[in-house]
This record gives sequence, structure tokens and C-alpha cells, in this order.
Amino acid sequence: MPRRMLLLVAAGEVLGMSLWFSATAAAPAVAREFGLQPATAAWLTMAVQAGFVAGTLITAVSNLADAINARRLFAIGCVVGAACNFAITRTGSPASLIALRFCTGAALAWVYPPGMKIAAGWFLERRGTALGIVVGAVGVGSAIPHLLAWIGAGLPWRALVGASSVLALIGAAIVAAGVSDGPYVSASAPFDRHALRIVVRNRGARLAMLGYFGHMWELYAMWTWIAAFTAASLGSSRTGSAIAFITIASGSICCVTAGVWADRWGKARVARGAMLASAACALLSPVAYAAPLAVLLLLAIVWGFTVVADSAQFSALVTEHTPRTHVGTALTLQTSAGFLLTMVSIKLVGVVGPGGWRWVFLLLVPGPLLGAWAMKRLERTPSH
Repeated sequence: MPRRMLLLVAAGEVLGMSLWFSATAAAPAVAREFGLQPATAAWLTMAVQAGFVAGTLITAVSNLADAINARRLFAIGCVVGAACNFAITRTGSPASLIALRFCTGAALAWVYPPGMKIAAGWFLERRGTALGIVVGAVGVGSAIPHLLAWIGAGLPWRALVGASSVLALIGAAIVAAGVSDGPYVSASAPFDRHALRIVVRNRGARLAMLGYFGHMWELYAMWTWIAAFTAASLGSSRTGSAIAFITIASGSICCVTAGVWADRWGKARVARGAMLASAACALLSPVAYAAPLAVLLLLAIVWGFTVVADSAQFSALVTEHTPRTHVGTALTLQTSAGFLLTMVSIKLVGVVGPGGWRWVFLLLVPGPLLGAWAMKRLERTPSH
């Protein structure tokens, strides 16, 4: 039963999270049609981040993540996100395009964290592995639009965006009809106006979140700009889409592997190792720039593996250092603050990149180094 539930939740995440980069993958065509400058085009992704931050923050402060059943939140988020995403294909102005991307991100606040809560409810001893599978599914879902952009290079961008909306609706149906609540996390809990304060005052939860923040400084900036970095290096936007898909999707495999390692050797230790490795990849990025395709592809695969391998472990650590009645609030708070930080790093790379793609990813190195330090401290902190 737990494995079946995990498989269904993972499938729902793959399909639902395909909304995230749906417009980013089609960015060149969208920018041409709407006459967007590079700085404005970056908001195709940043607006989603902003919407996600707003949605998760409201959900955390209001305690909705624990007061409302996670399966219902997940399904509602997929449906609303699909509707907002599809509306992009009917809009006629850059302002409404960005606004709809914001709304799509807000809806995904009810897809990503609830999916982790559902999975955590079915696993206790092997929670690191379970959440690794869920986060891996998020990575695959996020990569799907890049795959579609690569395979269907001649397809209209509206068809690409519309396909993501259809996939999200299927994800809603899978979770709503096929998933039930597990025994290890409260399906819902009474409203607690002190929930946020209880979570923040917990030292273990704070360190886990600090590690997550360092991880997020690097992750989405790399995911967002790896296609542009590759295209500038090789002079081919289609190759950039292919390598972006490989980079993001390859990390999904490592999420599962890292989850198994984390349950065996410790979540904080594995997360620390992954962040040190991803920092090394960021440091090596100038060497790979303008190098042969094989060298760039090797860096992309290794970085794709390591940059996301630790993601699930931060969520697992937060659940272990938080009372079971506040797990939803803690996960939502963590993702809200983390994604707020991604807006800064995405914008920073977007501003600096066009003038110096070779060196731009060095800006990401401090994030994983800070996270590794936090994990070293957390290793000495007992769980809840």
C-alpha cells in the first residue's frame, strides 16, 4: 500500500509540476511574439517563483497546509494552475502574461508541499527515500516542457503550454481518485494560530531550513539559465533545450539514490556532501564554457545530479524536527522562504549572464557552501 501511494503521488507531481517551466521552455518564441527584452523575459520564470512564494506564505501563515487535507489541496492546485497556465495562450499583452504566470505559481503552492506531506504520511523509517522519489518527480515534471521544446522544435508555443495544462489536470485526477492518507502525519489538524511560531523556534527546523535556503540559491538559477548558458556556449538554442532537459531530469535519478543513502548514513551528512559537490560544479562552469559538447554535457549531468540530490533531505529533516500536527505548515514555510530567495539569484544571473556567461554561475557558489555548514551543525542536533 505505501509503495502504491508513493507511486501515485510521484506521478501526480510529475504531471502537475510540468506547469512550472511551461513558458520558460517556450521563452524565445514568446519573447519574439510579445517583443520582450531579456530582462522582461526572465519574468516568465520569476513570476512563477513570486506566485509560489505568495501562495506558500499565505498557506503557511493561515495554517491551511495542516487544516485542509493535503490530497484536496493538491487536486485544487493542479486544476487552478492548469486553468491559469492555459489562459496564457489566450492573452494579448505582456502584463497579463506575467500576471497569469504569477497565478500559476501561486496555484503550485498547493501542489509541491502537499505532495511531500502526503508521501511523509506513508513512510517513517524510509522517509528520506520516499521524499527523494517525490522531489525527483518534481524535477522530471519541471523538465518536461524542455523535452517538448526540443522534440517539437517546430510546434507553436501555445501547443507546448496547452500540453502542460492537460498533464496537470491528469495529475489532479490521479491524486484525487487514487491516493489516500497515511498514518504518520495528521491528515488535517485544528487551526493553530501559534503554528508558525512553534516551527520557527525549533533549532533543528531552523538549521534544516537554512541548509535549504543555501540549496535554493543555486538550484533554480541553474535550472532557469542552463539552457541560455549552453546556447551561448555552443551557439544553438535547440541544443540548449536538450541539455536543460538532461540536466534537470538527470537530477531525479540522484534524488532517489540520495534518499536511499540518507536513510542509511544520515540525511544531513548526505545533503552536506551533495552541496559540496554542486559547489564544485559551479566553480568548474567557466572551464566547461565554450568547451566541446561532451565536456559541457558531462558537467551538466554531474551538476544536475548533485544540485538537487539534497532537496528531499531538507524536507525530510524538517518533518523530523517538527511536531506531526505542524508538518504541513513547516514544509510550506520552508518552500515559501526558499523560493523567495530564488527570485534574487535568478534575477542576478539574468542580469550578469548576457555580459559574461562564462563566469556567471560563480555567483551561485556561496549558497551550497552555506548550506553545507548548516548541515554540519544539524548533524549534532537531535530530532524532535
